[in-house]
Parts: sequence; structure tokens; C-alpha cells
Amino acid sequence: MSKLDSYVKRALNIFPQSFINRNNEIILQPKNNVYFRLDDVESELDFKCKMFAWASRPIAKSLNKYWWPRVLLNFNEYMGTNFTKDEMYKIYDRLGNDVNRYLTILFIESNYDLSLLDRNPNEKGENN
Repeated sequence: MSKLDSYVKRALNIFPQSFINRNNEIILQPKNNVYFRLDDVESELDFKCKMFAWASRPIAKSLNKYWWPRVLLNFNEYMGTNFTKDEMYKIYDRLGNDVNRYLTILFIESNYDLSLLDRNPNEKGENN
């Protein structure tokens, strides 16, 4: 972890009790196992893509009412955003599980323009 130090350290400082395990996974929230692998992260953009891909689902869908606001607060602090849970659901629907890395990059580079995540009426998806 050389170039990653600054943004990984920043995430480790923002997410309480976070750590990197021996499998090179950053565990952002240990109690609920919110994590992702760092092996293919080569830039801060890659790191942010992973955050959207792997932290959006727990925030939107699986964390209980005690945990989701806390993890969302840390997520927003890291990203410099103010996303709501509903917006995180939209983010998960379009970017979660790394289903569209190209769209994730466009979203990040647009300074998080949520309109980029609107579905075309002919497009299939979870919200249609």
C-alpha cells in the first residue's frame, strides 16, 4: 500500500474500528462486515468506485436502523457528500455490486450528479 496510503488512511480515520485484514480487504464496519478488496485499487478513483459498489447496498438495504445512519454519515464524510438513504438506494440500484463501472466513473467525475442515475423509461431495473 504505497500510493493508497492517503485515501485508505483517511477512510480508516473516518470509519470507527475499521482496519485492513490479511486478505487485503478494508473492513469499514466490522460488526456488519461492510468491506471490499483493495487488490485492484490503483487510484483514489478506483477506491471511490469500490465505495459506491460495495458500501451502497448495506447502507440502502441491509443495515438496521441503528447502523445505516452511522455508516452513511461516515460514507458522506469520506466522499464529501450529503446523500440520503433514498439516494443511496438509487446509487445501489445503478452502481451497486460494480455493475456499471463506466457509469460509476461518470457519476464521480460529475461531482455526484444524481440525474445521471435516472433510468430510461425503457430500461429494466429494480425500480421499474
